[in-house]
Amino acid sequence: MAAPHVLIIDDSLAETRMFTVLLEKNGYQVSVACNGQEGIQVAKARKPDVILMDVVMPLVNGFQATRELTRSPETAHIPIIVCSSKSAETDRLWGMRQGAKAYLVKPVATQLLLETVAQFVPKAGGHGKSV
Repeated sequence: MAAPHVLIIDDSLAETRMFTVLLEKNGYQVSVACNGQEGIQVAKARKPDVILMDVVMPLVNGFQATRELTRSPETAHIPIIVCSSKSAETDRLWGMRQGAKAYLVKPVATQLLLETVAQFVPKAGGHGKSV
């Protein structure tokens, strides 16, 4: 079975690089999009197993992209984990209302990120730790 595929949608090159290195080191295949609009297109084309979604981005923000992806029949099955510096409870609640399955506040501890992603990926040999 192929490695689980994670799509990172984030306009921060530093965050994207950090998440990519961490995920690839732990056996995931990673794709990247630098804003919500591009993320929607990549998600529809690549059909990742899980999406890590930033909130504050140009063109289409993470809440808008999450709403569109969770309401589109071709991508509604893909779990979205919001990873944002927006830490207010109202932001978390709004993200969940848009269809996110989890909401993590940056900076995200590496173990928490890996455990959260593992909750939503198909179980493959050696991938996904039990939480």
